[in-house]
Amino acid sequence: MGAGARPRIQRPPPNTTAEPTLTSYDTPHLPGLEHGRTATARDAGTDDTIALPAVDALDWPALTKELDSEGVAVTPPLLSPGDCEEVRALFDRDEVFRSTVDMGRHRFGSGRYRYFAAPLPPVVTALRRRLYPPLARIANQWAERLDRPRFPPTHAELTAACAAAGQLRPTPLLLRYGPDDYNCLHQDVYGELTFPLQVAIMLDRPDVDFTGGESVFVEQRPRAQSRPLVKRPGQGQALIFAVHDRPVRSARGWSRVMLRHGVSAVHDGERHVLGVIFHDAP
Repeated sequence: MGAGARPRIQRPPPNTTAEPTLTSYDTPHLPGLEHGRTATARDAGTDDTIALPAVDALDWPALTKELDSEGVAVTPPLLSPGDCEEVRALFDRDEVFRSTVDMGRHRFGSGRYRYFAAPLPPVVTALRRRLYPPLARIANQWAERLDRPRFPPTHAELTAACAAAGQLRPTPLLLRYGPDDYNCLHQDVYGELTFPLQVAIMLDRPDVDFTGGESVFVEQRPRAQSRPLVKRPGQGQALIFAVHDRPVRSARGWSRVMLRHGVSAVHDGERHVLGVIFHDAP
């Protein structure tokens, strides 16, 4: 982070101590991934019964190009309207979640989000497993450019590496925003081992189920003004974006550029989003 830059908001799970702040120029220590090795993968169940044809058909070269250019990419719909309704309905089932955060109480914004308990719902497990391998290829391209540790090819191996680092709690979450709710700019880092990409899937219909509530990103480049980006995914569409920072070519090679994300105020209706984060939390 350059001189005079604002510190990011890190979002610890409830009842835990906030992680220490890193600057965008720190190379994080990644326990469990030392020397390019990972711990033995744990058996995390199966997702063989979940059909996600849209995920399997994604144009990864195009998405990679968009991520390299913007740090944010928008996919075609990954979930059908029926799938979105089923996931959205989970929000009111207490037994599905391990904790709930009131954003206003923690000054994160306004609204609520809930972390799924293990075992995760099958569709969330399937999304994590099937999106991870192509994202890991992108993450390793970024790691090579920034001289960082590489990530394993499968999500089971990443989960095992998280466990070796003491990060055992799943981080996928479901968010609900009502009128006047919003989300401050933040980063979903949680622990030392942070996978550099995450996915957010819109579960409602913009301008039908809610108005406002745009996804906001702010990119902070060294020795330059911050750059805002606004995205409005449709129902079932996903945003793929950098969790913390990403490489951008500069006159000196590759520079680390920080990205934070948030949500503008919802004007009316309700907005639900499924957050798919791939690393686990302490």
